[in-house]
Amino acid sequence: MADTKKTEKKFSTYKGRPLVRCNDEIYYGSMEEPYVIRMQIKSKKDVNGTEIADKVTVQLMATDPYLSPRKQLVKSSEKKGLFLAMDIADIWLERALANKM
Repeated sequence: MADTKKTEKKFSTYKGRPLVRCNDEIYYGSMEEPYVIRMQIKSKKDVNGTEIADKVTVQLMATDPYLSPRKQLVKSSEKKGLFLAMDIADIWLERALANKM
C-alpha cells in the first residue's frame, strides 16, 4: 500500500501570518481568512550593490471569490520602503480581521 501522507507547504511568516512572494508581489495573510494584504513593489533602488524596494503599493483585499475585482479592493496606499509597507499592512489586516468589516 502506498503511504498517502498529506504534504503541507510551509510559508515564511510575519507576526504569525503567512508571507508569500511572487516576483514583485508579496501577499500577507491567509486566503482562508476574509481579508489579505497584497503589496506590489513599484520601484527599487540600489544600496551598496543590493536592490531594495523603494515604492510599495499596499492593498487590503477581500478574499471572497464571488466579489468583482473592483469590490475586492478595500483600502490602498503607497509607502516608501518595504518596512513602512509591512507596518501599515499588519495594522490594516489586524483591524480588518478584528472588525470583520
